[in-house]
Amino acid sequence: MEKYNCRADVPDKYKWDLTDFYQSDEDFNQDLAKVIKEVDDLKNYHGCTKDAKKLVAFLNKMYQTLSNVFNLYGYAYLINDQELGVSSSIARKSTTDKLLADYCTNTSFLEPEIIKLSKKEYDQLINNKDLAEYKVFLTNIYRQKKHILSKKEEAIINELTSNINEYEDMSSTMLNQLHNYGTVLIDGKEETITATNLRRLMRNADAKTRKVIFEQFYSVINNYSVSSAQFLNGFVKSNIALCKIRKYKSTFDATLFSLNMPKKAFDMLVDTTKKHYGSYQNFLRIFKKVQKLDELNPYDLYLDFAKSEKEYTIEEAQQLCLEAIKPLGTNYYQRFKKIFDNHYIDYAQYKGKCAGGYSLSTYDHDSRILMSFNGDLSSVSTIIHEGGHNVNHQMINASNPVQYRETTPYVGEIASLTNECLLSSYLANNGKTKEEKLSGIANIIEVINNNLFDTIVEAGMEVDFYNYVENGGTITKDYMANLTNKAYEELEGNLIKRNELSSLTWTRRSHYYWLFYLYSYAFCIIGASYVANEILNGNKDIIDKYLEFLTLGDNVWPMDAFKVLGIDLTKKDVYEKAIKYYDDLLNKFEKVYNS
Repeated sequence: MEKYNCRADVPDKYKWDLTDFYQSDEDFNQDLAKVIKEVDDLKNYHGCTKDAKKLVAFLNKMYQTLSNVFNLYGYAYLINDQELGVSSSIARKSTTDKLLADYCTNTSFLEPEIIKLSKKEYDQLINNKDLAEYKVFLTNIYRQKKHILSKKEEAIINELTSNINEYEDMSSTMLNQLHNYGTVLIDGKEETITATNLRRLMRNADAKTRKVIFEQFYSVINNYSVSSAQFLNGFVKSNIALCKIRKYKSTFDATLFSLNMPKKAFDMLVDTTKKHYGSYQNFLRIFKKVQKLDELNPYDLYLDFAKSEKEYTIEEAQQLCLEAIKPLGTNYYQRFKKIFDNHYIDYAQYKGKCAGGYSLSTYDHDSRILMSFNGDLSSVSTIIHEGGHNVNHQMINASNPVQYRETTPYVGEIASLTNECLLSSYLANNGKTKEEKLSGIANIIEVINNNLFDTIVEAGMEVDFYNYVENGGTITKDYMANLTNKAYEELEGNLIKRNELSSLTWTRRSHYYWLFYLYSYAFCIIGASYVANEILNGNKDIIDKYLEFLTLGDNVWPMDAFKVLGIDLTKKDVYEKAIKYYDDLLNKFEKVYNS
């Protein structure tokens, strides 16, 4: 696989194309100046909630302005992540951060004005035919009557919280751009260790090499872990303060309210999964046998469950993804192919690029996908995962008015994880060699490990440290180390030799800066495994339900979206079926492995 030292070395065909956002910096700056005026003009609509026609005019203008703000913000975000630490990119992103904050401040009067309406006034307003298109939007505001403050107070809150995302920015820049993790000799060649290539390097077959890389990387992390804890503590305290101001019992209670989800669904997810930690421990025993290891160390878990020497080119990865998603039909296939035809993905890895993978969309543009392509099956899996988000947003944007063109991750991850299930099934059933079949089965097992078992552990840690700070505690390096060790020992059953450095994985969990986002992965792997199983078992009705599900915007609550698929998240059997699917995969893997 071709390696690149910097972005300038990467061929254009492996970079995302952002020109449909803006052709040049001049175009960006011209639009910025125009949108700044649009945002400022929103202040002139105070008092519009008493008149349906005036309110419609404001809402139309508000969402058109928000679309324009998101175009600027999204472009700046993408440019910044493709090469961290560039002064002009940092300044551009800071400018759009402020623009978004100004938008929030200038529209912050809306919710207090709606909330202030009496029930009679609200009913008269909401039943006006001119507001029919905004009925769900307005209803979702009025249900927050207890938690919305006065116009003046809401404006102050928006000003005070406008920089809250900088905790994540500082953490990301430190981990991905500022740290020097040094170099390592691999097969006689010197490799620079970065956050983006760590996973690839750690798949080295030599245990001593894995240990050196792991210790070298996390020793650097350890040197700055006190600062990492301070960033996280500051972010958590800010969120707690905000929730207190808004009269929520806790930050988690605020999340439940925002999703309109019952705590019973979360309890059922966590309790059922924990009761089946033995299934994961069975995986560890099989993993240890397959890797022919006398003991398991944290750095061993980076190894592929099924070893595969297959290295994919980007073009081969694209074709494999297209073959895997064919069961979803022609329309879905064409939408997915559009991702490759229009250069929506930024593939290459190099020092200074933001680590990880994501799909970022706006109301007006199809999403762009950031990743670090390593040439392995995991990279192919990332493409089909993030491509699922891209198609989902294509279908949402095509099916909904602008005010409902978002989706909560509590349903959105089904679109990505279902694709990963289909990819693994395709390889398991069409692999020409035993190695290919094993790699296909192993891939979805690892997806479930990451999205269900690891997520339950780390989301549980998030609940714990929020409770800890809410009760007067302070997040420190030692507190997080103890929390991490305790949580993983419960999952792993002491089958892995943990140490001081292995307790530092929390420092790289960017999702801790996205309030209780991690649970979305667990709920969605439950949904995805159900959908994929039904599709692969020939249930044609589920395809229609799934395609309908992919068009749903944020005017549909998560619980109702799951019901479109025939899933009730408060029922235990949903989670039991997912665990059985996992157990069956392990059995299938062992059968093929021993054949």
